[in-house]
This record gives sequence, C-alpha cells and structure tokens, in this order.
Amino acid sequence: MSSSSADTPAPEGPGSASGAPHLPAGFWDTFASQYIQTGDLRQHIVTGGNGPPLLLVHGWPQFWYAWRLVMPALARDFQVIAVDQRGMGLSGKPPGGYDTGTLAGDLVALMDALGHQRFAVVGHDTGMWIAYALAADHPDRLDHLAVAEAPLPGVAPSPPLWGLPQLTTSRLYHLMFNQLAMLNEQLVHGREDIFFGFEFDIFAANKLPDYAVRYYIDTLRRPDALHASFELYRAFPATVAQNKQRAAQRLTLPVLAIGGEKNLGEQVGNAMKLAADDVQSLVIPGSGHWVAEEAPEETLAALTAFLAK
Repeated sequence: MSSSSADTPAPEGPGSASGAPHLPAGFWDTFASQYIQTGDLRQHIVTGGNGPPLLLVHGWPQFWYAWRLVMPALARDFQVIAVDQRGMGLSGKPPGGYDTGTLAGDLVALMDALGHQRFAVVGHDTGMWIAYALAADHPDRLDHLAVAEAPLPGVAPSPPLWGLPQLTTSRLYHLMFNQLAMLNEQLVHGREDIFFGFEFDIFAANKLPDYAVRYYIDTLRRPDALHASFELYRAFPATVAQNKQRAAQRLTLPVLAIGGEKNLGEQVGNAMKLAADDVQSLVIPGSGHWVAEEAPEETLAALTAFLAK
C-alpha cells in the first residue's frame, strides 16, 4: 500500500519541488512532487505525464532534479516517475539496504504502489547499477532498459590502480574514498562545496550551472544526508558479488547504453554487452558525464527513439 502527498506532509526543504531553481517553463503544470510509503521506506518522486510508465533513476550525488530538462518532453508520451533513490534527496535514509539488490527492490515496491506492473527504466551513473539489478533480478517487470555513464562493477573489468593519467585518477578516486567507514564524512563535513563541487566539475565537459550544483550540494549538508550518500559505495562488495551472479543470466530485453564522448564513451556499451544480448550503444558528442544536463536534446532524442521501439 502507498501513502501519497494526500496523507503525508508535503515535500519541503532542500531537494523539494518548491525550492527547485530554473525549471523549464510550465514544469509544475505537468508534474507533482509527492511521497510514497513503501514498507519502512518513504520514497520521494516527481511524477507527471500520460502514457506507459517510465522510471528515471538518478546517480550520485544527485536526485530527481538531474532529469528536469528532459522530463517535460518525455511526459508527452509517458507517465514519468523521477525518484530519489534510498539515501538521496528527500527519500528516506535508513541505516542499511544500500546494495543494488535492495535498491532495486525499493523501486519494484514503488512501482507496485503506483500500480505499474511493467515499465521502462532509465538509469544514470549509480542509477545504472540499480537499473541493471532491477532488470536482472526482476526480468518480468521491465520492457526497456536505458543506462548511461557508469562502469558495471563485477561484470566489466576493474580499472588498474596504478599508472593512470591524472584526469582518470581524479575521476576514479571517489570510488575508493566513498567506501571509507567514517573518515570521508569527517573530511567532507563543512567542506561540501569543495568536495562535491570538484566531483561535478571533473566529470563535466560543459560545466553545470552554479545554481544546479548548489541545489544538489545543499541537500548533502546535513550529517545524515552526507552519511547516506556514501552508503551505496560502502555496500560495493555486496553489489559486486551480486553482479557476478547476475551476469550468469544474460539480459534479453532491449538495452540502450549511453556514454558521453568526453568521459566513458563506448565503455558503457561495451560493459552492457558483457551482460545483455540486445544492446544499442550511443556516444553523445561533446558531452561529459552529466548527459541529461550537458546534452539534454541529444539525450532526449536517443531515449525517445529507443523507447518507441
């Protein structure tokens, strides 16, 4: 059973709809922000549109706002559900459950609560990890899977530890740093602008607007939010072990793998081809990691064509 904004407090504070800066014109004529209670986890979504359900799963260190530039056009053909994953944005931040198997289960429970048996999923960054787990663990629920800008731990080979170019090291170090038990929180607390600002900049070929970066970082200043933001990485060993098991059964549904030319490029498609039979790979020219914000028109065109098949 679900509880929506009708019987829970309206979402407010950093990450809420009411404070979202520079949304596309008419955004709130189509979309509504609400909470959905799924068991012990309260999940925040921004949803609207007409048509078959389309679930958008953001990456780290973001939340639903990452999809704002493509949501209005997608809503012409789909009921769009942009979710804040467990631990991020305005969704609940419980002490455990950050392996991708559990995170995928969260999204199944969400779609059950919304009454959607089958749906399409788009996952970016860590959302790609969750979307892959969702497709592998619940193959009867998805009809299309689109993923963007992440390696696939436990499936694709791990990068080497030594001898990497400085830019590559700068883009990979957080995968280890974020797994630390407490030191990362102690170092980042009070310095969120430095740490997260670096992350947003180093992955961008076209830097995100200051207002967007600030909006993301403002949600991470509370100690509980900062702690939860690292939990998915601390669950990395469990996710890797799960993915090794998942890879034994290849995905058969259509998969679109998107890479930014200035970041992972063809690596996304190459990773998904290790786990799926029907993979279409696309590299967006000139884009870095944040494809839905750096290249929204190209991202939208790719998703629209793929989801129409």
